[in-house]
Amino acid sequence: MEDRLTRLRSLLKQHQLDAMVLNPGPTLTYLTGLQFHLMERPTLAIFTAAGETGLILPALEKQKLEGLSFPLQVFSFEDDPAGWGQVFQTAFGRLIAPAARCAVEPNRLRYLELMLMQPAAPDAVWTDGSAVLEALRMCKDQAEISKMRRAAEIAQEALLRTLRITKPGMTEKQVAAELVINLFRCGSDVELPFEPIVSSGSNTANPHAAPSERELRDGDLLLLDWGAGYLGYFSDITRTFTIGTVSEELRHIGEIVQAANARGRETGRPGITAGQVDQAAREVIEHAGYGPWFTHRLGHGLGIEAHEAPYIHSANSLRLQPGMTFTVEPGIYLPERGGVRIEDDVVVSESGLVSLTDLPREVRPLESMWG
Repeated sequence: MEDRLTRLRSLLKQHQLDAMVLNPGPTLTYLTGLQFHLMERPTLAIFTAAGETGLILPALEKQKLEGLSFPLQVFSFEDDPAGWGQVFQTAFGRLIAPAARCAVEPNRLRYLELMLMQPAAPDAVWTDGSAVLEALRMCKDQAEISKMRRAAEIAQEALLRTLRITKPGMTEKQVAAELVINLFRCGSDVELPFEPIVSSGSNTANPHAAPSERELRDGDLLLLDWGAGYLGYFSDITRTFTIGTVSEELRHIGEIVQAANARGRETGRPGITAGQVDQAAREVIEHAGYGPWFTHRLGHGLGIEAHEAPYIHSANSLRLQPGMTFTVEPGIYLPERGGVRIEDDVVVSESGLVSLTDLPREVRPLESMWG
């Protein structure tokens, strides 16, 4: 934690910022090891470029602070909202200069905290801290990568257990329920990266379909997009299967998507832009005549959040660096017919992309998984 706080202070100075102010969430846990959930009472952490750290929190949460390895100024309050404003004024008065430039995490900051922050620091300048936080978290160390590898192993074993009992006649919801149970049995954290996607037949043409009461049947594609958590780090994988005899076109798009996945994984290496990786995989699908039906970016960063930087889309000029982790997930989605997506988790090494996931990538018959 001390190393991460040191790097944060350095990045704040580089960006000419005086402080980073954070709501509870993955970044706050990343920096402190503390876990808080958002509730009706405000919670806010303040990290200054000068090296001070403050935490505004309900008094009932103070026991979580025992055994911290770094200095922390604590500003606690009771349940009466009438006193919350004064606690915020005290905290900001001690830690923040009157005209300080303060960064926030834009997709996490709540209105509740904002309405208490602004009167407490009326002359402060508030700005988007995304660039600082992305630079802080984007390149993983070996300990982080090891946790992500384990999260992938757990997810893969859970899928194999689930497929052994998945048969025509089951509903998508039933398969999803079995998958979640197996994720926990195989060792996943209680917090999953997202609710698993289980889609079949024409539903597979919707990239983010929710499991429904539709029953699996002969001639279907079956798409599963799922992940596990391990010590706070996530995996995110997609595989597609056939049930019985599917149309020749659906088989064909499976082969194209598999080739696009391979091209993306082969292309990535340090110095290549995220956009070049997307373009390389996309060209495979476009040259096969299915470009309009690849409707999303190639991938997204992965770590303590299911979606984080770097984002692998064609316009992203960010150059890959060792330690970056992201997904490679090309897809083709034919409305009212079906879709295929094949997704792997990768980490950038000195020589290229190393896959953390190793389940077979071809679109295989579901029956072959029943052994």
